[in-house]
Parts: sequence; structure tokens; C-alpha cells
Amino acid sequence: MPLKSFKPTSAGMRFRQTPDFSNITKKRPERALTESKKQHAGRNVQGKVTTRHRGGGEKRHYRIIDFKREKDGVPARVIAIEYDPNRSARIALLSYRDGEKRYILAPDGLRVGDGVLSGPDAEARSGNCLPIENIPVGTQIHAVELEPGRGAQMVRSAGGVAQLLAKEGQYAQVRLPSGHIRIVHVRCRATVGQVGNLEHENRKIGAAGHKRRMGWRPAVRGVAMTPRDHPHGGGEARSPIGMSSPKTRWGKKAMGKKTRRNLKTERFVIRPARKR
Repeated sequence: MPLKSFKPTSAGMRFRQTPDFSNITKKRPERALTESKKQHAGRNVQGKVTTRHRGGGEKRHYRIIDFKREKDGVPARVIAIEYDPNRSARIALLSYRDGEKRYILAPDGLRVGDGVLSGPDAEARSGNCLPIENIPVGTQIHAVELEPGRGAQMVRSAGGVAQLLAKEGQYAQVRLPSGHIRIVHVRCRATVGQVGNLEHENRKIGAAGHKRRMGWRPAVRGVAMTPRDHPHGGGEARSPIGMSSPKTRWGKKAMGKKTRRNLKTERFVIRPARKR
């Protein structure tokens, strides 16, 4: 999906680039597959801020996505490609032969009228969901489960794609977009293909007001603060931070520090993510 540029009628519109939404075929979501979504402005149940710089933004309805894809053997037809404000990927509305409708993540190349199928007997082509043990080695996949029957948890954002590298016994090796090579049980399901909306990473917001409508509040740079407010503060005019590595407001390392701490799943990671 190509990006759309705007006439430079203002400083914000000069460099703004957004998707042109040319593949969106339905404006209103399916009412039965939506539910209300409360805004918590980055606060937990105690009312404490756990995620800074969040708040405001346009109201949204949550689209119920079928991440389990357990409707085996029932053919479905894509009847619409829709925009989802809660995620970067586009979603596809499926109509099954028995009349039921469900949302799935729209793979790249999926069009209205295409047929999809899920289950062990499904063909390994874009949009079909099947166990990893039935997917040929080398196939590009997305929406990968971590545990059989739990639903897709990995590779769900726009443009995301993983690759099935090998299968040995009850486990398979999957290379994730981060560079991780992870072991996954062969009974875990995955969807064939790459997540659509590939141009999402190339968009340019352009205007601060648009960022506010997305629910992001302003963030002040640490070097613009005083020394008592941030470790990077102080100095006359623009100055270096004066330390070996960037830190947070509370003095903890902000870049370069490994953040993976899940020791239970450490044994499933063969190779860690590559350095960017």
C-alpha cells in the first residue's frame, strides 16, 4: 500500500506521509465483533502512572480478532479489508460457509474474494492457518503461537514475518523479526505469509496535533531539563549528557542494556536478537 503526501499548506503537512488506505473496502466495523474500550491513560488499577506520556486521543472500539483460528475444515471467504485503530496491521473480515463472521490479521496480498482455510489439512498458502508440523521448512509465517491452543502471540504487527528454519522431533526452530531463533512446539499454529501494511514503518506523522489524537502526550528531552530533574540535564545551551550511556530520570540505563529476564523461556531461545 503506497504512502500519500500532502500539499505543504503548513509546516506539519510539508513532510507528512500517511497510508492512502486504497485497500480499505469497508469503513464501519462489524458491530457484533466490536466491544467498548476504556482509556486508562497509562495508569494501573491503583491510578499510578506506569506508562508515561499517554493520555487523551480519539475514542476507539476494540475489534475482536480471531487469534486461535480453531474453526478447522470450514472454508471462509474474505468479504472486507478494514482499518483497525488498535494495531498497525490491517484486518480482514471472513465469512465462513456456515454464516459466522470473524476478523483475522490481513496478510500481504490478501484480497476481497480470496478463500482461506484453517486446520491440519489446509494448504500452505497465504492466509491459511495450520500447525507448524504441516508447514514446509523455509516458509514465511506470522501470528505464531507460543503454546498449542493459546492463540497467536508472536509476529502480529504490520510487515512482521518469521521464517520456519527447521523441524526436529516435537519442536521447530523459528527465526523471529528481531533475529531471535526460538524453539516452538510443532503443534503450535501459525498463519502462512507476511503481515500486510508494509509501508507502516515509513510513515511520517508530521504534526504534533496528530500525535495527540493518537493518544501520545508530549515528551520533554532530558538534555533540556535541569540537573535536578534528569541525569542528562544541565550545561549551557546544547551539551552532551556527560556520561558513558543514556539513563532514565531515575538513573537506570536506557540503551544497550539487555531487558530479557524470563528465565523460564530462556531455554527456548537458541540465538538472541541481533544488535541493531
